[in-house]
Amino acid sequence: MNANDLIVLNFEEVRRRSIKVWKAIPQQMLSWKPDEDALTCAEMIRHLLESEFFYHQILIGRGSTALANVSNPFETIEFTTVDNELGFAQPYRDQFLSYIKSISSSDLENIQIDRSDVGYVRTLGDMLMRIAYHESVHTGQLLDYMRTMRIDRPKIWD
Repeated sequence: MNANDLIVLNFEEVRRRSIKVWKAIPQQMLSWKPDEDALTCAEMIRHLLESEFFYHQILIGRGSTALANVSNPFETIEFTTVDNELGFAQPYRDQFLSYIKSISSSDLENIQIDRSDVGYVRTLGDMLMRIAYHESVHTGQLLDYMRTMRIDRPKIWD
């Protein structure tokens, strides 16, 4: 297994577990949030799916400036169900994973992604790990939301 295969496997495993959590939230609880400053469950799911789209654009353009002329396809649709959201996001997910499969192992170390607008410049490999971590952290937040709502949490450590 090469580095790209391992990175893709990590993204697939993170998403598989996220989906288990997302689908375990009852439809009527998707608008719940722990306080006024927090995202709702639905907003958190949307945030993760659209963030992956934007991160992909940043990687392709090698920095945040790539977002200057990118429109958000998620703005055109209303969140209705987790399944609908996943269906809408799937083509963008497929493009993102195809991108990862297409890069060389030397690209992981040698391509710099300039996010100096938010305080850092990192290698492509580092950025890919950060993107997966971002989803993992928010999935953990949703598990905490579920605990607070007193609803059953799925077993993600299978």
